[in-house]
Amino acid sequence: MRFYQTAHPGLADGSITVTFRRWTRAQVKVGGVYRVGPVDLTVDRIRHVALERISERDARRAGFADRGALVKFLGPGDDLIWRIDFHCEPGVAKPVPSGRLSAEEVDELRRRLDRLDANGPTGGAGPWTRAVLELIGSRPGVVSTELATELGRERASFKVDVRKLKRLGLTESLEVGYRLSPRGKALLRRLG
Repeated sequence: MRFYQTAHPGLADGSITVTFRRWTRAQVKVGGVYRVGPVDLTVDRIRHVALERISERDARRAGFADRGALVKFLGPGDDLIWRIDFHCEPGVAKPVPSGRLSAEEVDELRRRLDRLDANGPTGGAGPWTRAVLELIGSRPGVVSTELATELGRERASFKVDVRKLKRLGLTESLEVGYRLSPRGKALLRRLG
């Protein structure tokens, strides 16, 4: 499931527990666990609902100011909407607003990056994680095609690798390009 960056704090603190989508078929399954930013969401229930049955309370639980904002987000189309109820898995990484990491967290992230480097990037060989993090840190909001070209990479494999870093809570997707999360910035500072 994809959510705008502005929804991430509500997902992490549990205030956003439902989403509505205009899919032709379900894109998630009950019991599925999906990484969104720094948290894992577990899908509890999926069902079709009629647009007119979506309440103000539902809209607020989906992270919208009111029902009108949700309807605008959904846009025109069939009046049957997918409703997905979910919860945030306990014990997963939470956003680090202050950008502080413990020594243990730094060591664990370093091990995970080393493991990714040992396997090489998708479609290539050799270490890549720090280079990608540094590039995104120095060029936030730059389209992935340009970033991939700068590293001599194919766009598709570059995007797959950025998603791996996102699953660690180190990067965030923007409307165009990426940026480092507070966790990613803190890690780069600690790695020197």
